Amino acid sequence: MQRATIAVTLAAASLIGCSGAPPARAAASPHPMASPQSGAPTPTPLPLVPLAIDYMRQQEYPGSDLVIEQRLAAGGNYQRYIASYRSDGLKINGLLTVPNGPKPATGWPVIIFNHGYIPPAQYRTTERYVAYVDAFARRGYIVFKSDYRGHGSSEGQPASAYGSPDYTIDVLNAVATLKRYPDADPNRIGMWGHSMGGNLTLRVLVIDHDIKAAVIWAGVVASYQDLLEKWHPPAGSGPPPSIRNGWRQAFIARFGTPEENPTFWNSISPTAYLDDVTAPIQLDHGTADEEVPLAFSQTLAQQLQADSKTVEFYTYPGDNHNISNSFWLAMQRSVAFFDRYLRG
Repeated sequence: MQRATIAVTLAAASLIGCSGAPPARAAASPHPMASPQSGAPTPTPLPLVPLAIDYMRQQEYPGSDLVIEQRLAAGGNYQRYIASYRSDGLKINGLLTVPNGPKPATGWPVIIFNHGYIPPAQYRTTERYVAYVDAFARRGYIVFKSDYRGHGSSEGQPASAYGSPDYTIDVLNAVATLKRYPDADPNRIGMWGHSMGGNLTLRVLVIDHDIKAAVIWAGVVASYQDLLEKWHPPAGSGPPPSIRNGWRQAFIARFGTPEENPTFWNSISPTAYLDDVTAPIQLDHGTADEEVPLAFSQTLAQQLQADSKTVEFYTYPGDNHNISNSFWLAMQRSVAFFDRYLRG
């Protein structure tokens, strides 16, 4: 049985930030729901929506060859590129870093980097998260930060990470693409996510067991009931109301509230499938985060521990959504975590 570790710490420093086909196996079910009374008629189940975990497990995410679009100024001990891949027939750009020096026999370990919400029209591949990517790249990891569809010069239309599978599909195709990349070790792929990117990371973890380790900073990692009832980010910190509220209204109108139809809401929630998580997870969250409640990470850590998963949980007293004041401490912990569970 895996050991769960919960750690709470202090910190200090500063910085920036925002704000392969899945394995073939039997689809798992969410944590058990109450069974209908004996003799009661069994309602005909509705078809799975594309966001449902079981539906996404049944799809293919082939990725593509990674195409170098532009060579950028090099980092301290690594090369930087804008690269592209295919997802759902769309050309998606991303930032790629590759370490200098002789490639290990099996290839370099990889970190798929899932950025948080940035207004798609303002997003630029080479802006934001520069220091985050640099910290991993300097340590000898290939890093790939997908733009997601509809961001910057990537094709497609932006969507809601919580009401649409589109960004998760882009991340799953990025994973498949990096497995095919000649310099990468396909058996040593980890994932880092911030805020919205943390939600994508958790969703991928219950779909694709090829992710060997994951780190989530200030993640939107709650159940849908908590997202609907306990998440009230300040104006300007997320998508406009038309996008943020559109999926909520549409799902409630069609399926009812989480109290009325828990089966549906569990079907689209990665937190209902935590028993299927195989990767060790580190969670980092500032206690003064005004954009994503600290309680989301606290609850997830408790749930993972209850399911006997390997989890580390660090809080940063008085720190914000980007863990700006304790950035270097949090990053050191993230690098050390990947060194332990991914680099080997």
